[in-house]
Amino acid sequence: MFNDDLHADARALLPGRATDAGATRRTALQAALGLGYAAAAAPVMAQTAIATPADGLTAGEVSFMVNGFKVPAYRAAPAGKTGLPVVLVIQEIFGVHEYIADTCRRFAKAGYLAIAPQLYARQGDASSYTEIAKLMADVVAKVPDAQVMADLDGAVAWAAANGGDAARVGITGFCWGGRITWMYAAHGPVKAGVAWYGRLVGQASELTPKHPIDIAPILKAPVLGLYGEKDTGIPLDTVDKMKVALASGSAQAKASEFVVYPDAPHAFHADYRASFRKEAAEDGWKRALAWFNKHGVV
Repeated sequence: MFNDDLHADARALLPGRATDAGATRRTALQAALGLGYAAAAAPVMAQTAIATPADGLTAGEVSFMVNGFKVPAYRAAPAGKTGLPVVLVIQEIFGVHEYIADTCRRFAKAGYLAIAPQLYARQGDASSYTEIAKLMADVVAKVPDAQVMADLDGAVAWAAANGGDAARVGITGFCWGGRITWMYAAHGPVKAGVAWYGRLVGQASELTPKHPIDIAPILKAPVLGLYGEKDTGIPLDTVDKMKVALASGSAQAKASEFVVYPDAPHAFHADYRASFRKEAAEDGWKRALAWFNKHGVV
Protein backbone atom coordinates (compact mmCIF):
# COMPACT_ATOMS: atom_id res chain seq x y z
CA MET A 1 0.00 0.00 0.00
CA PHE A 2 1.30 3.45 -0.77
CA ASN A 3 1.98 5.94 2.00
CA ASP A 4 -0.03 8.93 3.15
CA ASP A 5 1.84 11.57 1.15
CA LEU A 6 1.34 9.54 -2.05
CA HIS A 7 -2.35 9.27 -1.16
CA ALA A 8 -2.49 13.06 -0.86
CA ASP A 9 -0.81 13.58 -4.23
CA ALA A 10 -3.25 11.16 -5.82
CA ARG A 11 -6.24 12.97 -4.31
CA ALA A 12 -4.92 16.28 -5.62
CA LEU A 13 -4.68 14.87 -9.14
CA LEU A 14 -7.86 12.81 -9.39
CA PRO A 15 -10.16 14.26 -12.06
CA GLY A 16 -12.35 11.16 -12.28
CA ARG A 17 -12.11 8.39 -14.83
CA ALA A 18 -11.63 9.13 -18.51
CA THR A 19 -14.81 9.80 -20.45
CA ASP A 20 -15.26 8.48 -23.98
CA ALA A 21 -14.77 12.01 -25.28
CA GLY A 22 -11.61 12.42 -23.19
CA ALA A 23 -10.24 9.13 -24.47
CA THR A 24 -10.96 10.22 -28.05
CA ARG A 25 -9.10 13.49 -27.52
CA ARG A 26 -6.17 11.59 -26.02
CA THR A 27 -6.02 9.18 -28.97
CA ALA A 28 -6.12 12.04 -31.46
CA LEU A 29 -3.35 13.88 -29.67
CA GLN A 30 -1.28 10.71 -29.40
CA ALA A 31 -1.44 10.28 -33.16
CA ALA A 32 -0.64 13.94 -33.80
CA LEU A 33 2.19 14.35 -31.33
CA GLY A 34 3.90 10.98 -31.44
CA LEU A 35 4.77 10.16 -27.83
CA GLY A 36 1.24 10.05 -26.46
CA TYR A 37 -0.25 10.84 -23.06
CA ALA A 38 -0.37 8.43 -20.15
CA ALA A 39 -3.68 6.58 -19.97
CA ALA A 40 -4.28 7.57 -16.33
CA ALA A 41 -3.89 11.25 -17.24
CA ALA A 42 -7.12 11.24 -19.27
CA PRO A 43 -9.25 13.10 -20.09
CA VAL A 44 -6.75 15.23 -22.01
CA MET A 45 -7.75 18.84 -22.62
CA ALA A 46 -6.92 19.13 -26.32
CA GLN A 47 -7.91 22.79 -26.40
CA THR A 48 -5.15 23.83 -23.99
CA ALA A 49 -2.46 21.17 -24.56
CA ILE A 50 0.68 22.79 -25.95
CA ALA A 51 2.50 21.15 -28.87
CA THR A 52 6.07 22.38 -29.32
CA PRO A 53 7.52 21.43 -32.72
CA ALA A 54 10.87 19.65 -32.94
CA ASP A 55 12.12 21.63 -35.93
CA GLY A 56 15.69 22.79 -35.32
CA LEU A 57 16.06 20.25 -32.53
CA THR A 58 17.55 16.83 -32.04
CA ALA A 59 14.79 15.10 -30.09
CA GLY A 60 13.69 11.59 -29.23
CA GLU A 61 14.40 8.58 -27.07
CA VAL A 62 17.87 7.71 -25.80
CA SER A 63 19.11 5.38 -23.07
CA PHE A 64 21.99 4.97 -20.66
CA MET A 65 23.19 2.25 -18.30
CA VAL A 66 22.92 2.47 -14.52
CA ASN A 67 23.93 -0.52 -12.40
CA GLY A 68 23.38 -2.89 -15.31
CA PHE A 69 19.95 -1.50 -16.23
CA LYS A 70 19.23 0.39 -19.44
CA VAL A 71 17.34 3.54 -18.42
CA PRO A 72 15.20 5.00 -21.23
CA ALA A 73 14.92 8.76 -21.51
CA TYR A 74 13.56 11.48 -23.75
CA ARG A 75 15.94 14.25 -24.72
CA ALA A 76 15.73 17.39 -26.79
CA ALA A 77 18.51 19.82 -27.71
CA PRO A 78 19.33 22.42 -30.35
CA ALA A 79 20.54 20.48 -33.39
CA GLY A 80 24.27 20.48 -34.00
CA LYS A 81 25.19 22.34 -30.80
CA THR A 82 27.60 21.29 -28.06
CA GLY A 83 28.64 22.73 -24.70
CA LEU A 84 24.96 23.21 -23.89
CA PRO A 85 23.51 23.93 -20.47
CA VAL A 86 21.67 20.86 -19.19
CA VAL A 87 18.31 20.62 -17.49
CA LEU A 88 16.96 17.42 -15.95
CA VAL A 89 13.17 17.34 -16.43
CA ILE A 90 11.51 15.15 -13.83
CA GLN A 91 8.22 13.44 -14.52
CA GLU A 92 4.88 13.67 -12.78
CA ILE A 93 3.37 10.48 -11.37
CA PHE A 94 2.40 9.56 -14.95
CA GLY A 95 5.99 9.02 -16.06
CA VAL A 96 7.61 10.43 -19.18
CA HIS A 97 4.70 11.04 -21.54
CA GLU A 98 3.91 13.72 -24.12
CA TYR A 99 3.63 16.61 -21.65
CA ILE A 100 7.08 15.92 -20.23
CA ALA A 101 8.55 15.44 -23.71
CA ASP A 102 7.00 18.72 -24.81
CA THR A 103 8.49 20.45 -21.77
CA CYS A 104 11.89 19.11 -22.85
CA ARG A 105 11.36 20.60 -26.31
CA ARG A 106 10.45 23.95 -24.75
CA PHE A 107 13.72 23.96 -22.84
CA ALA A 108 15.59 22.95 -26.00
CA LYS A 109 14.05 25.91 -27.83
CA ALA A 110 15.49 28.05 -25.02
CA GLY A 111 18.97 26.64 -25.68
CA TYR A 112 19.19 23.71 -23.26
CA LEU A 113 19.94 20.05 -23.60
CA ALA A 114 16.89 18.75 -21.73
CA ILE A 115 16.70 15.14 -20.64
CA ALA A 116 13.83 13.33 -18.90
CA PRO A 117 14.78 9.82 -17.72
CA GLN A 118 11.97 7.31 -17.24
CA LEU A 119 12.47 6.92 -13.50
CA TYR A 120 9.88 4.16 -13.02
CA ALA A 121 11.26 1.94 -15.78
CA ARG A 122 12.34 -0.84 -13.43
CA GLN A 123 8.97 -0.90 -11.65
CA GLY A 124 6.60 -0.86 -14.62
CA ASP A 125 5.08 1.02 -17.53
CA ALA A 126 3.31 4.01 -16.01
CA SER A 127 1.72 4.97 -19.33
CA SER A 128 -0.34 1.77 -19.49
CA TYR A 129 -2.26 2.28 -16.23
CA THR A 130 -5.78 3.63 -16.50
CA GLU A 131 -6.39 4.31 -12.79
CA ILE A 132 -4.27 6.71 -10.74
CA ALA A 133 -4.72 4.79 -7.47
CA LYS A 134 -3.51 1.54 -9.06
CA LEU A 135 -0.58 3.32 -10.73
CA MET A 136 0.43 4.79 -7.39
CA ALA A 137 0.17 1.47 -5.55
CA ASP A 138 1.71 -0.82 -8.18
CA VAL A 139 4.48 1.41 -9.51
CA VAL A 140 5.11 4.81 -7.92
CA ALA A 141 5.15 3.61 -4.30
CA LYS A 142 7.79 1.01 -5.17
CA VAL A 143 10.39 3.45 -6.51
CA PRO A 144 13.32 3.95 -4.10
CA ASP A 145 14.82 7.40 -3.76
CA ALA A 146 18.30 5.86 -3.99
CA GLN A 147 17.43 4.41 -7.40
CA VAL A 148 16.18 7.80 -8.59
CA MET A 149 19.30 9.62 -7.43
CA ALA A 150 21.52 7.09 -9.23
CA ASP A 151 19.48 7.34 -12.43
CA LEU A 152 19.71 11.13 -12.38
CA ASP A 153 23.46 10.87 -11.92
CA GLY A 154 23.42 8.64 -14.99
CA ALA A 155 21.39 11.18 -16.93
CA VAL A 156 23.91 13.92 -16.10
CA ALA A 157 26.76 11.67 -17.25
CA TRP A 158 24.93 10.87 -20.50
CA ALA A 159 24.27 14.56 -21.15
CA ALA A 160 27.91 15.45 -20.51
CA ALA A 161 29.00 12.85 -23.08
CA ASN A 162 26.44 13.98 -25.66
CA GLY A 163 26.75 17.73 -26.05
CA GLY A 164 25.98 18.97 -22.57
CA ASP A 165 28.13 20.92 -20.12
CA ALA A 166 28.38 18.99 -16.85
CA ALA A 167 29.39 22.19 -15.06
CA ARG A 168 26.05 23.83 -15.92
CA VAL A 169 23.21 21.56 -14.86
CA GLY A 170 19.78 22.49 -13.54
CA ILE A 171 16.82 20.37 -12.50
CA THR A 172 13.08 20.92 -12.61
CA GLY A 173 10.19 18.61 -11.84
CA PHE A 174 6.42 18.49 -11.51
CA CYS A 175 4.29 16.91 -8.75
CA TRP A 176 6.21 13.70 -7.90
CA GLY A 177 9.12 15.26 -9.75
CA GLY A 178 8.85 18.43 -7.71
CA ARG A 179 9.72 16.45 -4.59
CA ILE A 180 12.57 14.77 -6.45
CA THR A 181 13.89 18.18 -7.50
CA TRP A 182 14.33 19.16 -3.86
CA MET A 183 15.95 15.81 -3.04
CA TYR A 184 18.42 15.92 -5.92
CA ALA A 185 19.40 19.50 -5.09
CA ALA A 186 20.86 18.06 -1.87
CA HIS A 187 22.48 15.13 -3.67
CA GLY A 188 23.63 15.84 -7.18
CA PRO A 189 25.80 18.12 -9.30
CA VAL A 190 23.28 20.85 -10.08
CA LYS A 191 23.56 24.61 -9.87
CA ALA A 192 19.85 25.29 -9.34
CA GLY A 193 16.46 23.64 -9.14
CA VAL A 194 12.86 24.61 -9.85
CA ALA A 195 10.27 22.49 -8.03
CA TRP A 196 6.68 22.70 -9.25
CA TYR A 197 4.22 21.73 -6.47
CA GLY A 198 6.29 18.90 -5.04
CA ARG A 199 5.42 17.41 -1.65
CA LEU A 200 7.62 18.78 1.14
CA VAL A 201 6.82 16.53 4.09
CA GLY A 202 5.96 12.86 4.53
CA GLN A 203 6.45 9.71 6.53
CA ALA A 204 9.87 8.08 6.44
CA SER A 205 10.00 4.63 4.89
CA GLU A 206 12.63 2.19 3.71
CA LEU A 207 12.33 3.46 0.14
CA THR A 208 11.86 7.15 1.01
CA PRO A 209 13.83 7.62 4.24
CA LYS A 210 13.85 11.40 3.97
CA HIS A 211 11.75 14.16 2.50
CA PRO A 212 12.50 17.71 1.33
CA ILE A 213 12.00 19.24 4.76
CA ASP A 214 14.61 16.82 6.15
CA ILE A 215 17.30 17.70 3.60
CA ALA A 216 16.48 21.42 3.35
CA PRO A 217 19.37 22.56 5.57
CA ILE A 218 21.96 20.77 3.43
CA LEU A 219 20.92 21.87 -0.05
CA LYS A 220 23.84 22.13 -2.47
CA ALA A 221 21.85 24.23 -4.93
CA PRO A 222 19.16 26.87 -4.45
CA VAL A 223 15.62 25.79 -5.33
CA LEU A 224 12.72 27.92 -6.52
CA GLY A 225 9.46 26.40 -5.30
CA LEU A 226 6.37 27.13 -7.41
CA TYR A 227 3.17 26.22 -5.57
CA GLY A 228 -0.57 26.74 -5.76
CA GLU A 229 -2.64 28.33 -3.02
CA LYS A 230 -5.55 25.96 -3.76
CA ASP A 231 -3.48 22.77 -3.89
CA THR A 232 -5.49 20.35 -1.75
CA GLY A 233 -2.60 17.89 -1.49
CA ILE A 234 0.06 20.34 -0.28
CA PRO A 235 -1.12 22.45 2.67
CA LEU A 236 0.41 25.91 2.79
CA ASP A 237 1.58 25.31 6.35
CA THR A 238 4.06 22.78 4.94
CA VAL A 239 5.47 25.53 2.74
CA ASP A 240 5.87 27.66 5.85
CA LYS A 241 7.65 24.81 7.64
CA MET A 242 9.97 24.38 4.67
CA LYS A 243 10.83 28.08 4.73
CA VAL A 244 11.85 27.78 8.37
CA ALA A 245 14.03 24.74 7.63
CA LEU A 246 15.70 26.51 4.72
CA ALA A 247 16.39 29.64 6.78
CA SER A 248 18.59 27.69 9.19
CA GLY A 249 20.52 25.83 6.51
CA SER A 250 23.36 26.22 4.03
CA ALA A 251 23.93 29.31 1.93
CA GLN A 252 22.15 27.54 -0.94
CA ALA A 253 19.23 26.70 1.33
CA LYS A 254 18.96 30.33 2.41
CA ALA A 255 19.02 31.40 -1.25
CA SER A 256 15.98 29.24 -2.05
CA GLU A 257 12.63 30.95 -2.63
CA PHE A 258 8.92 30.21 -2.95
CA VAL A 259 6.19 31.66 -5.13
CA VAL A 260 2.62 30.71 -4.22
CA TYR A 261 0.05 31.48 -6.91
CA PRO A 262 -3.36 32.63 -5.63
CA ASP A 263 -6.25 30.40 -6.66
CA ALA A 264 -3.93 27.96 -8.49
CA PRO A 265 -4.56 24.23 -7.86
CA HIS A 266 -2.13 21.34 -8.01
CA ALA A 267 -0.68 20.74 -11.50
CA PHE A 268 -1.36 24.27 -12.69
CA HIS A 269 1.45 24.00 -15.24
CA ALA A 270 0.00 20.81 -16.80
CA ASP A 271 -1.52 22.36 -19.93
CA TYR A 272 -3.18 19.10 -21.00
CA ARG A 273 -5.26 18.85 -17.80
CA ALA A 274 -8.24 20.75 -16.42
CA SER A 275 -5.99 21.98 -13.59
CA PHE A 276 -4.03 24.18 -16.03
CA ARG A 277 -3.90 27.87 -15.14
CA LYS A 278 -2.36 29.74 -18.06
CA GLU A 279 -1.29 32.88 -16.22
CA ALA A 280 0.39 31.04 -13.36
CA ALA A 281 2.00 28.52 -15.73
CA GLU A 282 3.46 31.21 -17.97
CA ASP A 283 4.71 33.26 -15.04
CA GLY A 284 6.28 30.18 -13.47
CA TRP A 285 8.02 29.28 -16.73
CA LYS A 286 9.53 32.77 -17.00
CA ARG A 287 10.66 32.58 -13.39
CA ALA A 288 12.20 29.15 -13.97
CA LEU A 289 14.28 30.37 -16.90
CA ALA A 290 15.33 33.46 -14.96
CA TRP A 291 16.25 31.32 -11.93
CA PHE A 292 18.53 29.10 -14.01
CA ASN A 293 20.10 32.17 -15.56
CA LYS A 294 20.63 33.84 -12.18
CA HIS A 295 22.34 30.80 -10.69
CA GLY A 296 24.72 30.01 -13.53
CA VAL A 297 23.04 27.22 -15.43
CA VAL A 298 23.10 29.43 -18.54
